[in-house]
Amino acid sequence: MEDHADWLTVFYLPAYAPEPNPAETVWSLLKRSMVNFLATDLDDLAGMIKHRLEVIQHHPGVIDGCLAHTGLTFTTTPAITN
Repeated sequence: MEDHADWLTVFYLPAYAPEPNPAETVWSLLKRSMVNFLATDLDDLAGMIKHRLEVIQHHPGVIDGCLAHTGLTFTTTPAITN
């Protein structure tokens, strides 16, 4: 690392820190919803993950709950169309 100190900065992070990362909470919800799911193949697993993420996406209260402990808020900006 010393050889690259002029352009490389190393940040040591905890092994697992879900508190500042709302995506960790979403993944936790996803994993709990799939606890008894048995995938027959990779496409089946991908389909289940997509479906469960869509369910979470359509429940803004759940997403707000994932953000609550981080101090972040969910705001949207208008899409730029040309």
